[in-house]
Amino acid sequence: MSVPLAVNVAVFDERGRVLLTRREDFEVWCLPGGGVEAGESLAEAAVRETREETGLEVALTRLVGLYSRPNFGGYHTLALFAGKIAGGTLRPAPAEVIETGWFGAGDLPADMLWGQRERILDALSGAGGSLVRSRAAGRPDGWPTARAEQYALRDRSGLPRNEFYRRHAAMLGAEASRLEVEGKTV
Repeated sequence: MSVPLAVNVAVFDERGRVLLTRREDFEVWCLPGGGVEAGESLAEAAVRETREETGLEVALTRLVGLYSRPNFGGYHTLALFAGKIAGGTLRPAPAEVIETGWFGAGDLPADMLWGQRERILDALSGAGGSLVRSRAAGRPDGWPTARAEQYALRDRSGLPRNEFYRRHAAMLGAEASRLEVEGKTV
């Protein structure tokens, strides 16, 4: 059985702020990212996903850490990279992204995709290739594994997209995960 892999990229500007995208599907904020395709390295996927979602070319500067949710279903292993703009023009992909914004640690938006706040703070802290976090808890009852089922449930709910997400994300509990590896950079 293959393990679904995903990537996120914390793209920083010259002021040290991180680029976030507001997702079309649940209208919540997150880092650019997505699934790793067959024949693609983690780094290649990170660069491609950032370009597809934001229009920006990025140069990856470090691996921040690895995050896993082995009992969750769907993408359960994620690599978080930090990067800087290397070209392109900021232009969100309308099918996936409805808004972009630059945020510092003190002004992160309230409506965020579950687990993103922890990753963003890890990236902002300067961590580099030294973190492995894991969340052992499984997927909560009522939260489908397949994305299509999640969207169908969302659409049947009659709730605004971000309210639907907020209610279901609350079932996941606190964002904190178990720190399995914490290396120190020299």
